[in-house]
Amino acid sequence: MKIVVVSDSHGDRQIVQEIVDRYVDKVDGIFHCGDSELSIDDPLIDKLHIVQGNMDLAAFADHDLETIGDQTVLTVHGHHQNVNSGLLNLELYGRSLSANIVLFGHTHQLTATFDDHILFVNPGSISQPRGEYAKIGGTYAIIDSDDQQYIVQYYNRRFQPLNNLKVRFTH
Repeated sequence: MKIVVVSDSHGDRQIVQEIVDRYVDKVDGIFHCGDSELSIDDPLIDKLHIVQGNMDLAAFADHDLETIGDQTVLTVHGHHQNVNSGLLNLELYGRSLSANIVLFGHTHQLTATFDDHILFVNPGSISQPRGEYAKIGGTYAIIDSDDQQYIVQYYNRRFQPLNNLKVRFTH
């Protein structure tokens, strides 16, 4: 399984279009964790697994649950799970839906953790990054999975892999 994860583009339609154009035929799915600020009738929507963020006016779902191979992928924005205060509510929500992978945004800060058989990934914000990696100027992630491991590789807006931001987790 190979998926692209992007979040918090906040109206920067061009970078979302560029990501879709670059990966749509090369991955098993492109997931947007909300705050896209795209309109509900935007043709890009058809190429994304997208959820509603706290800044979205469009009536997207508040979560998306997809099965890809043997992986169950949950996508949320994270504001309803209060991710600014920790991942416990997100973990409980993911477990309630039997997710193996939980994707979220909202904080604009990239993170990847693996806890008790669940992979949690925040790709950071592609347009308005915050925190330790803000100087990169926007990030997204690609998750590669096989029957033994998850590999999470972060990229900048120029589609360059960030070598110091690649993590592996055995599952």
